[in-house]
Amino acid sequence: MPSARVARPVMYHRWSDITFIHWRYPPDLLRRLVPGRLTVETYDGAAWVGLTPFLMEGVRVSGLPAVPGLSRFPETNVRTYVRDDRGRSGIWFFSLDAGRLAAALAGRALYGLPYFWSDMSVRSDGAHTSYRCRRRRPGHGRAWCDADVTAGLPLEKGERDGIAEFLTARFLLFTRVAGRPARAPVEHPPWPLRRAELTRLDQCLLQAAGLPAPSGPPLVHASPGVPVRVGRWRW
Repeated sequence: MPSARVARPVMYHRWSDITFIHWRYPPDLLRRLVPGRLTVETYDGAAWVGLTPFLMEGVRVSGLPAVPGLSRFPETNVRTYVRDDRGRSGIWFFSLDAGRLAAALAGRALYGLPYFWSDMSVRSDGAHTSYRCRRRRPGHGRAWCDADVTAGLPLEKGERDGIAEFLTARFLLFTRVAGRPARAPVEHPPWPLRRAELTRLDQCLLQAAGLPAPSGPPLVHASPGVPVRVGRWRW
Protein backbone atom coordinates (compact mmCIF):
# COMPACT_ATOMS: atom_id res chain seq x y z
CA MET A 1 0.00 0.00 0.00
CA PRO A 2 1.64 3.29 -1.08
CA SER A 3 1.97 6.28 1.21
CA ALA A 4 -0.20 9.30 0.45
CA ARG A 5 1.65 12.52 -0.29
CA VAL A 6 1.88 14.93 2.65
CA ALA A 7 1.83 18.24 0.79
CA ARG A 8 2.44 20.48 3.81
CA PRO A 9 4.46 18.60 6.43
CA VAL A 10 4.92 20.13 9.85
CA MET A 11 7.75 17.78 10.82
CA TYR A 12 10.57 15.91 9.12
CA HIS A 13 12.70 13.12 10.53
CA ARG A 14 14.06 9.64 9.87
CA TRP A 15 13.11 6.44 11.65
CA SER A 16 16.42 4.51 11.71
CA ASP A 17 17.62 1.10 12.97
CA ILE A 18 14.07 0.02 13.73
CA THR A 19 12.83 -3.36 14.90
CA PHE A 20 9.16 -4.37 14.72
CA ILE A 21 8.32 -6.91 17.45
CA HIS A 22 4.69 -8.10 17.33
CA TRP A 23 2.44 -10.43 19.30
CA ARG A 24 -1.10 -11.66 18.78
CA TYR A 25 -3.74 -10.43 21.23
CA PRO A 26 -7.48 -11.14 21.58
CA PRO A 27 -9.40 -8.40 19.71
CA ASP A 28 -11.93 -8.00 22.55
CA LEU A 29 -9.14 -7.19 24.99
CA LEU A 30 -7.80 -4.35 22.84
CA ARG A 31 -11.25 -2.95 22.07
CA ARG A 32 -11.49 -1.93 25.72
CA LEU A 33 -8.23 0.03 25.47
CA VAL A 34 -8.84 2.19 22.37
CA PRO A 35 -11.37 5.03 21.94
CA GLY A 36 -14.88 4.02 20.97
CA ARG A 37 -14.74 5.74 17.58
CA LEU A 38 -11.86 3.50 16.51
CA THR A 39 -12.14 -0.16 15.52
CA VAL A 40 -9.32 -2.59 16.26
CA GLU A 41 -8.06 -4.16 13.04
CA THR A 42 -7.27 -7.85 12.90
CA TYR A 43 -5.18 -10.16 10.73
CA ASP A 44 -5.67 -13.90 10.70
CA GLY A 45 -8.33 -13.49 13.40
CA ALA A 46 -6.04 -11.71 15.87
CA ALA A 47 -5.32 -8.16 16.93
CA TRP A 48 -1.63 -7.28 17.03
CA VAL A 49 0.43 -5.27 19.50
CA GLY A 50 3.80 -3.94 18.40
CA LEU A 51 6.89 -3.03 20.38
CA THR A 52 9.03 -0.86 18.08
CA PRO A 53 12.40 0.45 19.29
CA PHE A 54 14.31 2.72 16.90
CA LEU A 55 16.42 5.85 16.48
CA MET A 56 14.93 9.24 15.58
CA GLU A 57 17.32 11.25 13.40
CA GLY A 58 17.22 14.63 11.70
CA VAL A 59 14.17 15.76 13.64
CA ARG A 60 13.06 19.25 12.66
CA VAL A 61 9.91 21.27 12.20
CA SER A 62 8.98 22.75 8.85
CA GLY A 63 10.97 25.84 7.91
CA LEU A 64 13.69 25.34 10.53
CA PRO A 65 16.95 23.38 10.57
CA ALA A 66 17.59 20.46 12.86
CA VAL A 67 18.89 21.55 16.27
CA PRO A 68 22.08 19.75 17.38
CA GLY A 69 21.51 17.81 20.58
CA LEU A 70 17.74 17.71 20.08
CA SER A 71 17.35 16.19 16.62
CA ARG A 72 18.66 12.68 17.38
CA PHE A 73 17.39 10.39 20.14
CA PRO A 74 16.12 6.83 20.73
CA GLU A 75 12.43 6.05 20.94
CA THR A 76 10.35 2.97 21.72
CA ASN A 77 6.63 2.69 20.97
CA VAL A 78 3.90 0.31 22.08
CA ARG A 79 1.11 0.36 19.50
CA THR A 80 -1.79 -1.41 17.83
CA TYR A 81 -3.66 -1.04 14.54
CA VAL A 82 -7.06 0.55 14.12
CA ARG A 83 -9.39 2.20 11.63
CA ASP A 84 -11.72 5.13 12.14
CA ASP A 85 -15.43 5.46 11.36
CA ARG A 86 -14.56 6.37 7.75
CA GLY A 87 -12.55 3.19 7.25
CA ARG A 88 -9.11 4.83 7.35
CA SER A 89 -6.41 2.57 8.82
CA GLY A 90 -3.66 3.76 11.14
CA ILE A 91 -1.81 3.41 14.42
CA TRP A 92 -3.00 3.87 17.99
CA PHE A 93 -0.20 4.35 20.53
CA PHE A 94 -0.42 2.94 24.04
CA SER A 95 2.91 4.58 24.96
CA LEU A 96 5.94 6.29 23.45
CA ASP A 97 9.26 6.46 25.30
CA ALA A 98 11.73 9.10 24.12
CA GLY A 99 15.36 9.65 25.09
CA ARG A 100 14.99 13.45 25.06
CA LEU A 101 12.95 15.29 27.69
CA ALA A 102 12.08 18.07 25.21
CA ALA A 103 10.68 15.52 22.75
CA ALA A 104 8.57 13.85 25.44
CA LEU A 105 7.18 17.17 26.65
CA ALA A 106 6.44 18.38 23.11
CA GLY A 107 4.77 15.11 22.19
CA ARG A 108 2.44 15.32 25.17
CA ALA A 109 1.70 19.05 24.96
CA LEU A 110 1.39 19.53 21.19
CA TYR A 111 0.25 16.16 19.91
CA GLY A 112 -1.66 14.61 22.80
CA LEU A 113 0.47 11.47 22.60
CA PRO A 114 1.34 9.41 25.73
CA TYR A 115 5.06 10.20 25.72
CA PHE A 116 7.43 9.31 28.56
CA TRP A 117 10.96 10.53 29.20
CA SER A 118 13.37 7.61 29.43
CA ASP A 119 17.05 6.81 29.67
CA MET A 120 17.63 5.07 26.34
CA SER A 121 20.27 3.89 23.88
CA VAL A 122 20.46 2.27 20.43
CA ARG A 123 23.74 0.59 19.48
CA SER A 124 24.28 -1.09 16.11
CA ASP A 125 27.20 -3.28 15.05
CA GLY A 126 26.61 -4.63 11.58
CA ALA A 127 23.53 -6.86 11.68
CA HIS A 128 23.28 -6.69 15.48
CA THR A 129 21.35 -3.94 17.28
CA SER A 130 20.88 -3.48 21.03
CA TYR A 131 18.15 -1.31 22.52
CA ARG A 132 17.97 -0.17 26.14
CA CYS A 133 15.17 1.80 27.83
CA ARG A 134 14.56 2.78 31.47
CA ARG A 135 11.55 5.03 32.01
CA ARG A 136 12.12 8.14 34.10
CA ARG A 137 8.83 10.07 34.15
CA PRO A 138 5.93 10.64 34.23
CA GLY A 139 4.34 7.56 35.71
CA HIS A 140 4.50 5.41 38.79
CA GLY A 141 6.72 2.38 39.26
CA ARG A 142 9.41 1.09 36.93
CA ALA A 143 9.15 0.32 33.23
CA TRP A 144 11.91 -0.87 30.95
CA CYS A 145 12.81 -2.64 27.73
CA ASP A 146 16.08 -4.38 26.83
CA ALA A 147 16.16 -5.97 23.38
CA ASP A 148 18.96 -7.49 21.27
CA VAL A 149 18.20 -8.18 17.61
CA THR A 150 20.08 -9.77 14.71
CA ALA A 151 18.86 -8.80 11.24
CA GLY A 152 18.78 -11.48 8.54
CA LEU A 153 17.98 -11.64 4.84
CA PRO A 154 15.73 -9.08 3.13
CA LEU A 155 12.08 -9.98 2.63
CA GLU A 156 11.27 -10.75 -0.98
CA LYS A 157 8.51 -8.80 -2.69
CA GLY A 158 6.02 -11.66 -2.41
CA GLU A 159 6.60 -11.88 1.35
CA ARG A 160 5.45 -8.29 1.84
CA ASP A 161 1.84 -8.79 0.73
CA GLY A 162 0.53 -10.34 3.94
CA ILE A 163 1.23 -9.82 7.62
CA ALA A 164 4.41 -7.76 7.09
CA GLU A 165 2.47 -5.22 5.04
CA PHE A 166 -0.39 -5.16 7.55
CA LEU A 167 1.96 -4.42 10.45
CA THR A 168 4.24 -1.84 8.83
CA ALA A 169 2.43 -0.05 5.96
CA ARG A 170 0.65 2.49 8.17
CA PHE A 171 0.26 6.13 7.14
CA LEU A 172 -2.08 7.66 9.74
CA LEU A 173 -1.48 8.36 13.44
CA PHE A 174 -4.52 8.60 15.72
CA THR A 175 -4.63 10.44 19.04
CA ARG A 176 -6.73 12.81 21.15
CA VAL A 177 -6.00 16.55 21.09
CA ALA A 178 -7.83 18.69 23.66
CA GLY A 179 -10.09 15.71 24.35
CA ARG A 180 -11.09 15.33 20.69
CA PRO A 181 -10.11 12.47 18.37
CA ALA A 182 -7.55 13.57 15.79
CA ARG A 183 -5.42 12.09 13.03
CA ALA A 184 -2.17 13.05 11.31
CA PRO A 185 -0.94 11.77 7.94
CA VAL A 186 2.54 10.25 7.60
CA GLU A 187 4.48 9.91 4.36
CA HIS A 188 7.43 7.59 3.85
CA PRO A 189 8.70 5.14 1.22
CA PRO A 190 8.11 1.39 1.64
CA TRP A 191 10.09 -0.10 4.51
CA PRO A 192 13.17 -2.09 3.39
CA LEU A 193 12.29 -5.02 5.66
CA ARG A 194 14.53 -7.88 6.73
CA ARG A 195 13.90 -11.04 8.64
CA ALA A 196 15.19 -10.72 12.19
CA GLU A 197 15.92 -12.82 15.27
CA LEU A 198 15.23 -11.56 18.77
CA THR A 199 18.13 -12.90 20.79
CA ARG A 200 17.18 -11.18 24.06
CA LEU A 201 14.07 -9.44 25.36
CA ASP A 202 13.39 -8.20 28.88
CA GLN A 203 10.51 -5.74 28.92
CA CYS A 204 7.50 -4.55 30.87
CA LEU A 205 6.42 -1.60 28.68
CA LEU A 206 3.41 -3.56 27.44
CA GLN A 207 2.30 -4.33 30.99
CA ALA A 208 2.88 -0.68 32.01
CA ALA A 209 0.49 0.31 29.20
CA GLY A 210 -2.27 -1.84 30.73
CA LEU A 211 -1.78 -4.90 28.53
CA PRO A 212 -1.29 -8.46 29.73
CA ALA A 213 2.23 -9.79 29.31
CA PRO A 214 2.65 -11.16 25.78
CA SER A 215 2.67 -14.91 25.28
CA GLY A 216 4.17 -17.02 22.56
CA PRO A 217 7.02 -16.18 20.22
CA PRO A 218 6.82 -12.75 18.58
CA LEU A 219 6.96 -11.97 14.88
CA VAL A 220 10.09 -9.87 14.25
CA HIS A 221 11.15 -7.66 11.35
CA ALA A 222 14.03 -5.19 11.11
CA SER A 223 14.76 -2.24 8.86
CA PRO A 224 17.58 0.29 8.44
CA GLY A 225 14.85 2.93 8.28
CA VAL A 226 13.03 5.46 6.11
CA PRO A 227 12.73 9.26 5.85
CA VAL A 228 9.42 10.59 7.14
CA ARG A 229 7.17 13.61 6.59
CA VAL A 230 4.37 14.21 9.12
CA GLY A 231 1.33 16.40 8.43
CA ARG A 232 -0.63 18.45 10.92
CA TRP A 233 -3.37 17.05 13.10
CA ARG A 234 -6.92 17.15 11.73
CA TRP A 235 -10.22 16.47 13.44
